[in-house]
Amino acid sequence: MNANSERYVVGVDFGTLSGRAVVVRVSDGVELGSAVHEYAHGVIENTLPGTDVRLGPDWALQSPEDWREVLRNAVPKALAVAGVPASQVIGIGTDFTACTVLPTRADGTPLCEIHPDRPHAWPKLWKHHAAQPHADRINALAAERGEPWLSRYGGKISSEWEFAKGLQLLEEDPEIYAAADRWIEAADWIIWELTGVETRNVCTAGYKGIYQDGRYPSADFLAALNPGFADFTGKLGHELSPLGGLAGRLTARAAEWTRLPEGIAVAVGNVDAHVTAAAADAVRPGQMVAIMGTSTCHVMPSDRLVDVPGMCGVVRDGIVPGLWGYEAGQSAVGDIFAWFVDNCVPAHYTRRAEAEGVSIHDLLTSLAERQPVGAHGLVALDWHNGNRSVLVDHDLSGVIVGQTLATKPEDVYRALIEATAFGARVIVETFEKSGVPVDEFIVAGGLLKNRFLMQIYADVLRRPLSAIGSDQGPALGSAIHAAVAAGAYPDITHAAAAMGKRTPRAFVPDPARADAYDRLYAEYRRLHDHFADGELLHRLRAIRNEATA
Repeated sequence: MNANSERYVVGVDFGTLSGRAVVVRVSDGVELGSAVHEYAHGVIENTLPGTDVRLGPDWALQSPEDWREVLRNAVPKALAVAGVPASQVIGIGTDFTACTVLPTRADGTPLCEIHPDRPHAWPKLWKHHAAQPHADRINALAAERGEPWLSRYGGKISSEWEFAKGLQLLEEDPEIYAAADRWIEAADWIIWELTGVETRNVCTAGYKGIYQDGRYPSADFLAALNPGFADFTGKLGHELSPLGGLAGRLTARAAEWTRLPEGIAVAVGNVDAHVTAAAADAVRPGQMVAIMGTSTCHVMPSDRLVDVPGMCGVVRDGIVPGLWGYEAGQSAVGDIFAWFVDNCVPAHYTRRAEAEGVSIHDLLTSLAERQPVGAHGLVALDWHNGNRSVLVDHDLSGVIVGQTLATKPEDVYRALIEATAFGARVIVETFEKSGVPVDEFIVAGGLLKNRFLMQIYADVLRRPLSAIGSDQGPALGSAIHAAVAAGAYPDITHAAAAMGKRTPRAFVPDPARADAYDRLYAEYRRLHDHFADGELLHRLRAIRNEATA
């Protein structure tokens, strides 16, 4: 095909610390250029930007202007790197972390740009966990009333989601709640910025907004939580758009930001994890994709509807139209390793890493991989940022058992890696025991680059791991959705087959190590079940919160 007749799409992935854009060829999914833009404000956890207003424990906010800057910077840079004419770009797709949600006016103006000194006016990032008490109340009332939607979320909804964060907004800043004409996922807000049209995607509505069987929780249920909450769903919008659908056309303003042609197709918004399934061509029943980065999200299409304890949700059409989409997850994975390196490694390790010209992570990995399985004598719980699946309790915290005066940093580092693998095994086993088979486990995300970590996962899970064929899974997945929205393919399944990529059996378990890990996993499960009620860990958190209030 003549290069001048080729068509291209752009995918933009809005992550926790940065946004990235990739330019992709429509015919075969080849990635021709990419660029990353770091958020100026990063994660807002301590004080509001430009103020001395302090945030409480477990708060995590973001700035909408950081997201706009991704469009202004990463997209034009990716296009320049790709070296393709903007005139041949036919569509743009985006994905976001979720639930990252913000209050706006009816025209989409973020309330933080009107009330910069009010914490609740700012977007709440997915890992904002300060709404756990509100989630607890929602869960308790739903269980008491026998609300039919509760089982679709494994018996509990998360503090990360729209309703818990919305209830926190109402009860802690009722003025901002009243001023919020819209309570909207960032995944949909960014589409509003691109098209000038407000849309709501079926993915975030189903997984994060408790939208099931054509409805949200009833006004009667919401009023029982708080009379002022009865009108909450009026802030969510009611018309839902299908994944891969056309949300609208690029406005002149957004075209100026991105340097893309005005009027090109803009795909319906999506979540970073769910859109990655298309990038890995994993849109068939039984293909579980684990997107492993700061946290891990597990998504899987299925042709059957089953209640799975502790799952984040099951949503019709939530990953690909025509199938049920399941989601589970771990609230911290890479974040745990980063915490350990940033806070628990002595200076002489840093000096050694510098002398060898490697990172601390690489040094600890090289030391840890020399150990036989179990040689460190440790077992850890991967709850440093709470537990998303299968306990759905973000007030849980990390535990490490077995430390002695001989324990070294590489011992703990390896035990933490193993803990995250054990957590993934709990999720897989829970699905299969519930009657939802996991036929293929596919890994994606930044942690895929750590082969030692991947081998541990293969050994712990006792199954081969397939690997996505892209370093930019979410961005590629968004580009694939853009191709569908632009009419280049009839649906996501066909587009994923042509543009997605993965390597089957990229990591294969070693039988001897797998047997050794079975013994450690049994201890992990004992520890997991012992602390699962949260009584001790909750008391410790309460003491901390009182001391730092």
